[in-house]
Amino acid sequence: MFKWNKLGVLFEPQKVLNRKWLKEFAQAPSVIIFDDYIRVYFSCRPLPDESKQYVSYSAYVDLKRNNLFEILRVSEDPILQLGEKGTFDEFGTYPVSVIKKDNDYIAYYGGWTRCESIPFTVAIGMAISKDGGKTFKKLGQGPLIAPSINEPFVLSGPKIRKFNNKWYLWYVAVTKWLENDGKPEAVYKIRMAISNDGINWERNEENIISNDLEENECQASPDVIFSNGIYHMFFCYKYCLDFRNNNRGYRIGYASSTDMITWTRDDSKVGIDISNEGWDSQSIAYPHVFELDNSVYMLYLGNHVGKFGFGIAKLEGSLK
Repeated sequence: MFKWNKLGVLFEPQKVLNRKWLKEFAQAPSVIIFDDYIRVYFSCRPLPDESKQYVSYSAYVDLKRNNLFEILRVSEDPILQLGEKGTFDEFGTYPVSVIKKDNDYIAYYGGWTRCESIPFTVAIGMAISKDGGKTFKKLGQGPLIAPSINEPFVLSGPKIRKFNNKWYLWYVAVTKWLENDGKPEAVYKIRMAISNDGINWERNEENIISNDLEENECQASPDVIFSNGIYHMFFCYKYCLDFRNNNRGYRIGYASSTDMITWTRDDSKVGIDISNEGWDSQSIAYPHVFELDNSVYMLYLGNHVGKFGFGIAKLEGSLK
């Protein structure tokens, strides 16, 4: 069993000034490590409009490497602009996952648009940064990975990794929509795609993590790290219906694999749960695990799926 020591809230969007587009939420944190600081990409929102509708942007915060609670800078503008009218990312770029390739940085992100019979749909886009990961230019106006014959609904939550000279993209796919008091709720599962170049992808189009709570369990944020000969996946999961503001919200789960094809789920090993009180007392979600200076850390969201920021925990020992 792992043991994570919670260190506290690391970043609160409400404390950022002079950015109308960054007022609430700091979701889906993802780290790139530099010499003197780490850059945490996250997704945020301005206040809702008159119709109580949100849009979502992606940004970054730079944290001092030897004191992660010291904020050095927050991006002046979103790293990605919203898409033009009618495009797949007209209303949101969330979440985002970034990887370095030579001197460039590549971002994979979920592009959101609004719908009529369901509240939204999402596809996965790609963008490239030539200025050290500060701003990104989209590969094109359309998505890189879109719904298909076997995956007809939402595709989102990309997490990019590279192992053994191959690119791996873990993502979530909506498998169906359920009705809940007249409102649709999505059921979504974790899946994986493989690529030789980061652009052309082969999808297995199969769920790779077993259910624990129920058949309609929702799974998200699959984050994979390799250590001691094992691929470790940390993810989050929840009940599909009636999960807001109660004990049915997100928890963090764990699975392991030796080949990234077959995964064994064992949430009893995860070693982190909700707190008895405070900002993460109802929900913990969207884990991101990274190694820094001989220690392993986890960034994660608390109640209301990151509305009030993200926190950090440190692993005792190593991943085995």
